[in-house]
Amino acid sequence: MSKGSTEKGDMARLRASVIFKVRSGQITAEEGARLLGVSRKTYYEWETRALQAMTAAMEDKPAGRPAQPQDLEKARLREEVEELQKKLFIAEKTVEVRDMLHAYELHNAGAKKSAGSSHEKKPKQRKKP
Repeated sequence: MSKGSTEKGDMARLRASVIFKVRSGQITAEEGARLLGVSRKTYYEWETRALQAMTAAMEDKPAGRPAQPQDLEKARLREEVEELQKKLFIAEKTVEVRDMLHAYELHNAGAKKSAGSSHEKKPKQRKKP
């Protein structure tokens, strides 16, 4: 950790400590502002931000691991794969139906041909006078 971030962390802890002392009545807001080297107005702005951040941090969060940020490219590709899988399924079913219809037509054509040849009447021959 760099020295600058340590100093920032120390300053943030000092501000939090002063805000807690003011909120608990140990010192006044004016004394807190003086300890931090800011105006009372700035002190109250910081106090408001600190209390809002603390409230937000204390809100219930969903159980489990936080959701990973969605990679937009991966999400788009997943959607595309799902769409292509649906199209493939439909195409496969279309081929199955087409094959079944073709087999049915062949079966019917064969049945008609065999039925027509066995029941076909032969023309009567006329006797010659």
